[in-house]
Amino acid sequence: MPPALAQSFPAKPIRLVVPYPPGGPTDIVARVVGQKLADKLGQPLVVENRPGAGGNIGAEAVARAAPDGYTLLVATTAHAINMTLFRKPGYDTRKDFAPVSLLTRGPLVLVTAPATPAGNVAELIALARTRPGQVTFASSGNGQSTHLAAELFNSMAGVRMTHVPYKGSAPALTDVMGGQATVMFDTMLSAMPFVRDGKLKALAVTGAARSPAAPDTPTMAQSGLPGYEASAWNALLAPAGMPPAVLDTLGTALKSVLDDAEVRARFATQGFAAEWTSPPATAKFLDQEIDKWSRVVKASGATID
Repeated sequence: MPPALAQSFPAKPIRLVVPYPPGGPTDIVARVVGQKLADKLGQPLVVENRPGAGGNIGAEAVARAAPDGYTLLVATTAHAINMTLFRKPGYDTRKDFAPVSLLTRGPLVLVTAPATPAGNVAELIALARTRPGQVTFASSGNGQSTHLAAELFNSMAGVRMTHVPYKGSAPALTDVMGGQATVMFDTMLSAMPFVRDGKLKALAVTGAARSPAAPDTPTMAQSGLPGYEASAWNALLAPAGMPPAVLDTLGTALKSVLDDAEVRARFATQGFAAEWTSPPATAKFLDQEIDKWSRVVKASGATID
């Protein structure tokens, strides 16, 4: 790419593709980052919601876009999971994207209705063992971190909870509150407001350490499942083959955004940590996540055509 062209980036608005509906955790992260990134780059960042197929429709659209920096993907844990879960996801997370950086990372929280006869993880495991297949877990969709975190729990706890997928967190949490589904592993952003209102009770968080957003809630390891860890993350990916100069411009601006005290504080209240990583470190992280979740998917036997 000629230096003059690289220096002129960005010369027009940038599309930020969110492969989920408006209002969810990924959409909120995209809008917070997008607004600040627009200020740094001097061009608007337009959030485009392209939901469907567990995040695959939006991801495939970006994978096939021109690698010029004007079409970017806000990826999630699902884009590591889907490599194994879907027979034909329509893209390859390792090969079809140029990683820019992580954006956020945070634990999920295991929640249930206040009336559920399980006040902690040990009691939930006992309940699931006495009622095999009858204890259900809701998720925000097949292949989402909310689905596979529960499959990891099934595997490590030696229980068999039944999966009930929904189209997003909101309807799933509504049914958990109403008792139609027993539990859900959800993002803290979605679930904690209901915990604070007394409509849900939090049993554990899935991070390696307790979350500042729920300091009284133990980790899964503290609750009797040592080694259990699952995180929900967002990353910024571009189509593979993007010019290094454009990648560098985006990465430098993004580092400034994710170091911003206001951005960090906003994400912290939602249970996320803002996290900038270099492109090589982001690629290594994606690689590790794809490997980790492929083992969980294979152990669960879940596949989607």
